Amino acid sequence: SMLENLFPSAPFGLAIGIVWGVLAFASAVIFMLHRRVSESLSSELISRTRTWYGIVAAITIASLLGELAMIIVLGWLSYMALKEYLTAVPIRRADRRSLLIAYLLIPIQYAFIANDRFGFFTIFIPVYGFFLVAFGLILSGVTSGFVRSVGLLHWGIVLTVYNLSHLAFLLKLDPAPGQTFEGFELLLFVLIITQINDVTQYVWGKRFGKTKIAPTISPGKTWEGFLLGGLTTMAISAALAPLLTPYPLPHALMIGLILAVTGFIGDIVLSAVKRDLGLKDMGSVLPGHGGYLDRLDSLTLSAPIFLHYTRFFFGS
Repeated sequence: SMLENLFPSAPFGLAIGIVWGVLAFASAVIFMLHRRVSESLSSELISRTRTWYGIVAAITIASLLGELAMIIVLGWLSYMALKEYLTAVPIRRADRRSLLIAYLLIPIQYAFIANDRFGFFTIFIPVYGFFLVAFGLILSGVTSGFVRSVGLLHWGIVLTVYNLSHLAFLLKLDPAPGQTFEGFELLLFVLIITQINDVTQYVWGKRFGKTKIAPTISPGKTWEGFLLGGLTTMAISAALAPLLTPYPLPHALMIGLILAVTGFIGDIVLSAVKRDLGLKDMGSVLPGHGGYLDRLDSLTLSAPIFLHYTRFFFGS
């Protein structure tokens, strides 16, 4: 079919078409609401939607160009997220050498993915990166603040490079005997479900939220928003799983639940980081969304769990 000639698979082409349709529908709704809502809300909705067009366009183009292009795009996202993190946290002059090592870990990690080296992909940053960054700090000869710096750097590298790189390895995942799935479809599924979870928890929280979960960290997060958003995410996961994943219904509901919980934890943990640093957003590059890390916060925990869950039950 034409979809298969253009995209990695027909289901992927269909799903990306649905995403574009939803965006177009959202744009029409925002256009109609434009005069009825406050100017600040209207401008935020418009800027957020524009940003979504950019994100979906990038995913569409990378998928048309193929697997390596998508891995490079995801590697670049890791680089931008790490850069935002390192710009936001307090870094000593003595840490400069280790910053260079941190950035060099990115192409190496993504090269292991491109060459389908699951073993090295899994241990490179937690084992080798762990010691290389510390060694870089030792070479500066400054021991005062060593533990704080090494903790800051490792936490940032695991968050932005190691955890997010699990999205890219979905493209290399091999099905178990008797199973069939496409990496591009899995990648699109986890991106859609994670973002739907963010939106539905926010919307339900705005509408029905009363009981705050962590008022000092993220005052907008409520139990009502979390639970209703989680149920919505599970329902959409069940509806979308037959198109994009090998998951039968029980697994589709379970992964919907897991992504709802891990997405929420990823989001609120990054909120705590921003509170500690006195920031509203990690960056300002995406209008209406803050920085790359603000948009990817849920995926920092969802991506590794989604990859390993899929590999455990359906991969080889």
